[in-house]
Amino acid sequence: MTYPPPSGGWNDPAWSGQQSSPPADPALPVSGQPVPAQPTGADPYAPADPYAPDPYAGGDPYAGMKQASGQPGPAAYPPAYPPYGYAPALKTNGLAIAALVLALVGIGSCITAPIGAILGHVAQNQIRQSGEGGEGMAKAGIIVGWIVTGLYLLVVLFYVAIIVFAISQSGNSSSY
Repeated sequence: MTYPPPSGGWNDPAWSGQQSSPPADPALPVSGQPVPAQPTGADPYAPADPYAPDPYAGGDPYAGMKQASGQPGPAAYPPAYPPYGYAPALKTNGLAIAALVLALVGIGSCITAPIGAILGHVAQNQIRQSGEGGEGMAKAGIIVGWIVTGLYLLVVLFYVAIIVFAISQSGNSSSY
């Protein structure tokens, strides 16, 4: 079985029209034909390496600007920013921890909330003087402690108002 010649009016030297099929791989030799020489090195069809040095570049453009080996080099400048990494861990103020814990426990027991708020103020002063960690905990202890204390004071005032109202109503009804 023979295939027709390729269209377009050009002749393929590997395809003569007398073979029964075209060669499977042009790199493999066809019987009776010499093996073409392959270029040594990289694949000729691979894209060029963008990081390879320019083969057309002349020489070193900075060759005349280099210092002789006996001359001292330029002064070393410190880096513009500190190196990356974590900041050293600061010791957390114990009163800040206690302030937050007592303020949160004050939600269930009304007596510890104002103690937590007061300890938070003391812890903030200590943190400013010593530079310790825990400023956020001290501030949270102050905020939670005073909010819980204020809410409990409102509840107590509400109960006192109800008791006063009940006493005043019972005094009026007994006068009949």
